[in-house]
Amino acid sequence: MDLGITGKKAIVCGASKGLGRACAQALAAEGVKITMAARHLAQLAETAEDIRKATGSRVTVVVADVTTGEGRQALHSACPNPDILITNSGGPPAGDFRDWNEYEWHQAVQNNMITHIMLMKAVIDGMIDRRWGRIVNITSAAVKSPYPTLGLSNGARAGLTGFVAGLAREVARYNVTVNNLLPGSHQTDRLTKLMEADAKARRVPLSQVLDEARGDETSRRFGTPEEFGAICAFLCSQHAGYVVGQNILVDGGTYPGTL
Repeated sequence: MDLGITGKKAIVCGASKGLGRACAQALAAEGVKITMAARHLAQLAETAEDIRKATGSRVTVVVADVTTGEGRQALHSACPNPDILITNSGGPPAGDFRDWNEYEWHQAVQNNMITHIMLMKAVIDGMIDRRWGRIVNITSAAVKSPYPTLGLSNGARAGLTGFVAGLAREVARYNVTVNNLLPGSHQTDRLTKLMEADAKARRVPLSQVLDEARGDETSRRFGTPEEFGAICAFLCSQHAGYVVGQNILVDGGTYPGTL
């Protein structure tokens, strides 16, 4: 299927690895011009070159921490009028809420709610003026099915979800769509770090924790970043203009609810 977005310009955050990288590569494969952001130059530059070689698309890199105003300004200066925005930021640590102080809560909300809102704020009016735009926020399956040890993420990402529900319906009339992608367990560094923390807390081998986690998945496996990236690219396509304000769960069926 031709997604109809060849020549469009996209900002992809957290794009040096994991789900962000997969989204950037999937869009580049459709002929989208990519501006990639991440905090570490070496890995970002390597990823960008890999995507250029694989897709032939134009890829620009911006070393920036998008959870800061300075980082976001650098990103928007490099790509001031994107047609597509993929927001993505690292999740807060796991733990017991009794151990988190007020500062850690503020950081979680800043990184996983306010950052996404500020990224959208900077580009949404340009999309409205051009009567075309696609925004996809990478959040978490915890929005639908909260994880007991991920309270910081549960709270901050739920706040973002509530905000997007209103914004998406304000801008849909201008052919600008805003949706959220909710990843479950995918084969990423983030998953490995969470599993390592669990293994350490329980004093069991990491391999045991990974096997148990796979067994808890309805599909009996973890998702791949490539699968996730393909869904993201479709949501950014010409064919997804009637998909508005949705929270699309990508978890292999593990969430047990009907709705």
